[in-house]
Amino acid sequence: MKRARIIYNPSSGREMVKRDMLSILNVYEEAGYETSTFATTPEPLSAQHEAERAAKAGFDLIVAAGGDGTINEVVNGIAPLEKRPMMAIIPAGTTNDYARALKVSRDDPLEAAKVILKKQTIKMDIGKIQATNDEGAAPHYYMNIAALGTLSELTYAVPSAMKSLYGYLAYLVKGAELLTRLKPVKAKVTFDDGEYDGDISMIFLALTNSVAGFESLVPDAKLDDGKFTLLIVKKANMWQIAQLVSQVLQGGNHIKNPKLIYKKTSRVEIEPLDDDPIKVNLDGEYGGDAPMVFDNLKQHIEFVANLEDMSNDAVTEKIQERFVEQVEHLEKTGAEEMEMPSDPEDVSK
Repeated sequence: MKRARIIYNPSSGREMVKRDMLSILNVYEEAGYETSTFATTPEPLSAQHEAERAAKAGFDLIVAAGGDGTINEVVNGIAPLEKRPMMAIIPAGTTNDYARALKVSRDDPLEAAKVILKKQTIKMDIGKIQATNDEGAAPHYYMNIAALGTLSELTYAVPSAMKSLYGYLAYLVKGAELLTRLKPVKAKVTFDDGEYDGDISMIFLALTNSVAGFESLVPDAKLDDGKFTLLIVKKANMWQIAQLVSQVLQGGNHIKNPKLIYKKTSRVEIEPLDDDPIKVNLDGEYGGDAPMVFDNLKQHIEFVANLEDMSNDAVTEKIQERFVEQVEHLEKTGAEEMEMPSDPEDVSK
């Protein structure tokens, strides 16, 4: 029997995962996994260390149950490994962007767990980040969004207790505060087919179409094409930023805004041009300061996903075609086994 390890944050989502854990365990057992659990602790990188340990111990599936921060830690635990187990997620945070991308229920942990019964997966791109001024530093990884600039401080500037109590309202309050002190940074951004050098208000490197609850920020995102979607917001005042946000809400009209550079790229290098620090936000948590190099690891981790609710435009190959190929392969290999002669002397013939 295959083995699964559920790594869960016992305080996420008002303890909804903890409350439903017995039923969740039964779901993974029904799917054919001998399943055990690990509750994260206040120790730094608790989920990351357990994910690495479980992967090296040969677990076939690791389930990250919690907010995007918990999922990020689990990704960081297995992404550096040569042999990586499959991942599933049970969202229990405030925004749950990654669950949106994978079309997994964000309101019901038990329904999110049941996606495993559909036996549908996708190999997702993962972002790798390496500080260029410290070659000895270990790389970081992220699965959804990297952001740089004043507003990128938003998610980790909001206290966890405030997020749990007030949800999106906490972000709106903090966002209004940060907007009043919006300050551009001077940086050089190099990407696959060019570079931009100048004052920048914000930089996004997205791997999915779901960013901070918006599904139209990157309307043409693909989950497995080996490309980041790079968005550079040039120097802009508060009203120009508000106009961009309005265009995002109108279905992706921001792409044509002259204040925005919008590119597909597999590699990005960001270099500050003055002494002001450029903080990097990775999946909602502080991830260090630039200069940094970002590399897209194409189809690096296989995730359980609700493919039937996912647009074919979100992946590089049509879901139906992939399924047909798998069936044809099984039929071919099965036929070859049936044609093998039972008499060992006939093998040479």
